Amino acid sequence: MSHAATLPTERAPLHKSLFVQVIAGLLAGILVGALAPGFAAELKILSDAFLRLIAMIVAPIVFCVVVHGIAGAGDLGKVGRVGVKALIYFEVMTSLALLLGLGLAYLVGPGHGMNIDVASLDAGALGGYADSAQKLQGGGIAHFLLAIIPKTAFDAFARNDVLQVLFFAVLFGVSLALVGGEKARAVSGLIDALSTVLFKAMGLIVRVAPLGVFGAVAYTVGRYGIGSLAQLLSLVALFYLAVALFVFMILGAVMRLAGLSLVKLLIYLREELTIVLGTSSSDAVLPQIMRKLVHLGVKDSTVGLVVPTGYSFNLDAFSIYLTLAVVFIAQATNTPLSFSDLMLVLGVSLVTSKGAHGVPGSAIVILAATLNAVPSIPAIGLVLVLSVDWFVGIARSLGNLIGNCVATVVVAAWEGDLDRERAVRVLDGRESLEPTAV
Repeated sequence: MSHAATLPTERAPLHKSLFVQVIAGLLAGILVGALAPGFAAELKILSDAFLRLIAMIVAPIVFCVVVHGIAGAGDLGKVGRVGVKALIYFEVMTSLALLLGLGLAYLVGPGHGMNIDVASLDAGALGGYADSAQKLQGGGIAHFLLAIIPKTAFDAFARNDVLQVLFFAVLFGVSLALVGGEKARAVSGLIDALSTVLFKAMGLIVRVAPLGVFGAVAYTVGRYGIGSLAQLLSLVALFYLAVALFVFMILGAVMRLAGLSLVKLLIYLREELTIVLGTSSSDAVLPQIMRKLVHLGVKDSTVGLVVPTGYSFNLDAFSIYLTLAVVFIAQATNTPLSFSDLMLVLGVSLVTSKGAHGVPGSAIVILAATLNAVPSIPAIGLVLVLSVDWFVGIARSLGNLIGNCVATVVVAAWEGDLDRERAVRVLDGRESLEPTAV
């Protein structure tokens, strides 16, 4: 995959900037939601349509990027090293995130003083979350690992299961590299051409992101109101603070070790981060993020392996939320936690956090699975955080996305797959990315 780039000559009009358009959509959504909540609630179709357009193209783009990257890497041992290094990095970051959430929950104590009577909580509010959690937990590690292997390759694409598509793509790419010769070059060339077309289609879809953000924000403000959830403000505020600390202190330090600036990376990804802010979904920018990281100077084989894998295995902000919410529920229900309980929470969270991506209502489902594994904490306490899950979800999605982008850059630097000079030029704004839309 080529690094399509041009040196900027003159700045485009402000109103044509996708970033400005998304911000305008976000502000308009807040205004419409506040002034006409009934009408705003009907606008969710705009957000749903945008997310469905993105979902339509994610699986084939992941397949093309991974296959082309592996087939073009030449050295399959190098591909394996990248995978191992990525998993090591993921586990270290996940552990730090879990510890940060646990530490802040005890330091601040957001649930203290709520004195919630467990018997007064409405179990019906959990809906099917508890059943989904039981199924997820009951399968254990073996079930999770088996679920990575698709029943058929077509089934993985049909269900848009990114992790299964990634598994098939790795197998296909390795096989293509082993075949070699003219046949392999022909297939690789076809896949490269297909990826070019898919990225062009992605560019067209991304142009309607302002409408998707507008619909999502209008619906949320119209349905929930701006100030209706004040009683759980401390938990939401603490989580946002925790994500900010993790991003700017821990991920910032990791980026400095890689020789690059986190702030400049965030500015470079500002359009994608704004879309996630409005839609509360990191899936909405997966293809564009992969394209931008390749343009940054990361080898496409590394991008193709680390980013999709990170979406399931490197959920930094989600990990923070797991331990923070568990301790919050324990504090709110006056449930004492022993040291062994805390170790059990950490151990279970390290496993359950890996199954979060792609599960409907994933945060609630995984949190329920975690609570079910810790008998001392009343699982019904999950009702307490249901009402603020969307607001928490914004920071979760942003933190997860930033964590995966940093992971890709760091693993690439660790493996020698990062063009540092190019990365510096791109982050300094001296080399721009050609638009994908026409």
